[in-house]
Amino acid sequence: MIVFDAPGLMDDYYVNIMSWGKNNVLAVGLGPTLYLWNSVDQRTHKLFHVREEDNWPTSITWSKEARTLAVGYTCSNLQLWDAESSKLVSSLFLYSFTIRSLQGHSGRIASTAWNGHILTSGSRDKSIINHDIRARNHLASCIKKHSDEVCSLKWSNEGDRLASGGSEKQLYIWEASKMSSSKFLHRFTDHCAAVKALAWCPYQHNVLASGGGWNDRCIRIWNTQKGICIHSIETKAQISGLEWNRHHKEILSSHGYSTGEDQNKLCLWKYPSMTKVGEFGNHKPRIINLCQSPDGVTVVSAVADETLRFWDVFGPPTTGTSMASDLQGLFSSRNSLIR
Repeated sequence: MIVFDAPGLMDDYYVNIMSWGKNNVLAVGLGPTLYLWNSVDQRTHKLFHVREEDNWPTSITWSKEARTLAVGYTCSNLQLWDAESSKLVSSLFLYSFTIRSLQGHSGRIASTAWNGHILTSGSRDKSIINHDIRARNHLASCIKKHSDEVCSLKWSNEGDRLASGGSEKQLYIWEASKMSSSKFLHRFTDHCAAVKALAWCPYQHNVLASGGGWNDRCIRIWNTQKGICIHSIETKAQISGLEWNRHHKEILSSHGYSTGEDQNKLCLWKYPSMTKVGEFGNHKPRIINLCQSPDGVTVVSAVADETLRFWDVFGPPTTGTSMASDLQGLFSSRNSLIR
């Protein structure tokens, strides 16, 4: 394990302030400041500092090729940043005009997700907006089905379906070709708390994992083709993040508040049995966010004690039939400053 001090990191379960791009750069929001940490040369760069009080980054997401960084804010604005020049831009694809902020929301933006040239944003105003960043009129569609804050968004690996989770405990599945009609494919109401954690299975099309908050504490596995829950596991703790192991059939969950002693841990589950392989982590307060490195080996947990903790948990691809990761191969602990 590697520990980075991250002063200013928000203790807010509903925000998404980390993203690790294919360029090997981890973007993380620490209060009003957004930092870029290069995992190859270990250098840290301050991208920007927000001067407006209480208008901090609340959602950060790299585009698929990591050319563009989308940043949503407390005060409802949504910006695009050029990764190479570290400048505020609009579209990097077809036009040279500048849109410094993509408008449309009236509440904070806690979730964003990319699907090619479409940037999807979810807000406390209960809406989901698809922005076509190639177009001068970027507003492609707006959906208002959630009855509370949209705190999680994930496009499927094929880009044909979107999952959205809300603070009102509901999970929606949308078809990309029908989003302009605002008609959902499925609405799942099994969770008993906010649906913050979402992850599409990398090796089984139409399979989605979701995790609920403190009053739910369950990981649910969905077949989004049939619209059914195929597995449900009680974890005994708030679920803040889910990441699939791309090299073995496993899924990792990160946790926060609990009714017992199972809080603030990382748990590894074998798939599809969902039997627990192991648990680890010396997080004292809860884990807020979880994300995975581009090579699929390392995960980083953002913790409420203002630290980032790196775990080499998944390991490299291996031959043979074993589906379990080597939990003994974690990094030795050492401390660094993210800024």
